[in-house]
Amino acid sequence: MGFGGYLLVMIIGALISGAAALWVRSSYARWSKQPSSSGLTGAEVARMILDRNGLTHVRVEPVPGTLTDHYDPRAKAVRLSEGNFRGSSVAAVSVAAHECGHAIQDASGYVPMRLRAGIFPLVMFSSQVWPMAFLLGIIGLGQFWIQLAVVMFLAVLLFHVVTLPVEIDASRRAYGILGRYGVLSAVETGGSRRVLTAAAFTYIAAALTAVLMFLYLLMASRE
Repeated sequence: MGFGGYLLVMIIGALISGAAALWVRSSYARWSKQPSSSGLTGAEVARMILDRNGLTHVRVEPVPGTLTDHYDPRAKAVRLSEGNFRGSSVAAVSVAAHECGHAIQDASGYVPMRLRAGIFPLVMFSSQVWPMAFLLGIIGLGQFWIQLAVVMFLAVLLFHVVTLPVEIDASRRAYGILGRYGVLSAVETGGSRRVLTAAAFTYIAAALTAVLMFLYLLMASRE
């Protein structure tokens, strides 16, 4: 396989990730121009969802940047990018509801989320070690190093696989909540689904790229 095979996998992964990123940006751009019928901002929607689910202790905070939204389980905070925090578009409230879905997962002990959090330290370590081990292997120091890279990359692959149900479930919760709470109309919920489906594809793209890399490393270890 050699280094050429590694570059090929990296290029394919970059193309897949780039396509996913373009889909997210185009979907977000379209629905960020469509005001929600409720007129509520992302921050107001997040606060309402959290309070109705008994999560009054979870904070809602703005964070700099675009599409930098996330839930911090350690700080118990839903952090929304400034546009989504103050905006009242279909895209803004959809992203806010999705991040609140993660807060609900955290509070309910959702198993995939707990598993992802549990393996995160190992993933961070493995992400730093496996490229160095692979490099030592391909420069001729022995197959042991490539085999070590395979073992270390398994943690990275597992992280991406476990992330899929976490993100998909958060979006599923968001769809239901936005409709039940009267934040979005039936037509607007369709737009919300498009935004969150595009966002979910970024995680699918990352998982697919990880699978390709694992298969490459596995074949390289057997040469």
